[in-house]
Amino acid sequence: MTYHPPSRETTQEKSFVENGNGVSMVAKKPAKKTAAKKPAAKKSTAKKPAAKKPAAPKKAASAKSVTKKTVSSKKSAPAKKVVAKKAPAKKVVAKKVVAKKAPAKKVVAKKVVAKKVAPKVDPKKAAAAKKAAELAKKVAAEKKAKEVAAQREKAAKAKAAADAARAKAKAAADAARAKAKAAADLARAKAKAAAEEKKAREKILAQQKKEQELAKKKADAEKALIAKQKAAEKEAERLAKEAEKQAELERKAAEKEAARLAKEAEKQAELARKAAEKKAKALEKPVIVKLPPQDGITPTKDFDLKFLQAQREILHSERISLVGQASRLEDEANALIADAEMGDVQFDDEGGEGDTMVVERERDLTLSASARHIVEQIDLSLESIKVGEYGYSEHSGKPIPRERLKAIPWTTELVEERVGTFGRR
Repeated sequence: MTYHPPSRETTQEKSFVENGNGVSMVAKKPAKKTAAKKPAAKKSTAKKPAAKKPAAPKKAASAKSVTKKTVSSKKSAPAKKVVAKKAPAKKVVAKKVVAKKAPAKKVVAKKVVAKKVAPKVDPKKAAAAKKAAELAKKVAAEKKAKEVAAQREKAAKAKAAADAARAKAKAAADAARAKAKAAADLARAKAKAAAEEKKAREKILAQQKKEQELAKKKADAEKALIAKQKAAEKEAERLAKEAEKQAELERKAAEKEAARLAKEAEKQAELARKAAEKKAKALEKPVIVKLPPQDGITPTKDFDLKFLQAQREILHSERISLVGQASRLEDEANALIADAEMGDVQFDDEGGEGDTMVVERERDLTLSASARHIVEQIDLSLESIKVGEYGYSEHSGKPIPRERLKAIPWTTELVEERVGTFGRR
C-alpha cells in the first residue's frame, strides 16, 4: 500500500489518530457529527452539499465492514467492543480538528440566523478531513488486524505449550503407571512367595501340632488309666475302711447292748435285794392294820378304799404316759443309730462329745431309762395297793402324808427320809 502524505491539517489529524488506542478507537462518530453539522450549513445553500451528505455514512459503513471482517475470528465480539471504544477517541479528534473553526461557524450560523445567509464551506478542507478520517479508519483496521494476529499467534503458542505440557504430563503419567505396575507386579510376586512360604511353614507347624496332640492324647490316656487305677484302689480302701468302721460300730453296739443288759441285770438284782431287805425290815416295822380287800385293793387303817382307788387310777394313767414316752425316746435313739450306720457318725469317745446327734441320742436314752425306772416304781406301788402296803415308808414303815402321795403317787419314803439319801421317792 502506497502512502500519500496528507496536508497540514490531515497530518495534525493523523497525529491524533496514532497517539494510542484511545484515539484510534473513535472512528465513526466524528464523521457522523461533522456530516451532521455540514448539512446544517448546507440547507441554506445549494444542492451540492446535499449530494455529499450520504458519502460520509457510506464510508463509515465500509470502514465498519472492513473492521468486522478483520476481526471475524474467535474474538469477533471483543473486536467489535474495541471499535466501539474507539468512538470516543474519534470524537476527540473531531472536536480537536474542528476546534479552531467551530466558533467561527457558530458565529456564522448566528449571523445566518440573523441575516438568513448560509455559511461558506471550504471543499478542500472537507475533503482533507474526510480523507484523514478514512486513513485513520484504515490504520485502525490494520492495527486491529495486527493485534488480532498477535493474539492468535499468542493463543497458538499457548495452545502449543498446553499441548506440550499435556503430552509431557501424559508421558509422566504413563511412566508412573508403568512404574507402579512394575512395583505392583513385584509386590504381588513377593506376596505370592511369602504366602507360599507361610503356607509351607503352617503345614509344618500343623504337622508338629498334630504330633503334639497325639502325644498329649496318649499321655492323657495313660494319666487317665493311672488315675482310674488309683481311684479303684482308693475306692477299695474306702470300702475296706467303711467295712471296718461298720464292724467296729456293730462291735461297739454289741458291747453297749451287753453293758446295758448287764446294767439291767444289776438293777434287777438290786431291786430283788431291796425287796428282800424290805421284807426283812417289814418284820421289824410296825404292823399295818389291813382291812378286807375289795376290788383288788386292800385298804388299811390309814388309807381307805376311796383314796386307794383314786391313787390306783392316777398310777395307771402315769404308767401309760411314761411307757409311751420311753418307747418314743427309744425309737428316736434307734433312728439315730440307723442314721449313723448310713454315714460316718461315731457314738464312741473318738466321735466327739459336742456332736449334736450324739448328745441327742444320749439324752433320749437317759430320759427313756428314767421313764422306765418310774414305771417300775409304779408297778411296785400298784402291787403294794393290792397287798395293803401302799402309802407306808419302806424305811420306817410310817404312813406317808396323803398330800405327798397325791403329788408323787409312786413315792415310798418320807420327805425327811428323802433328804440326804439316794433311795426311791
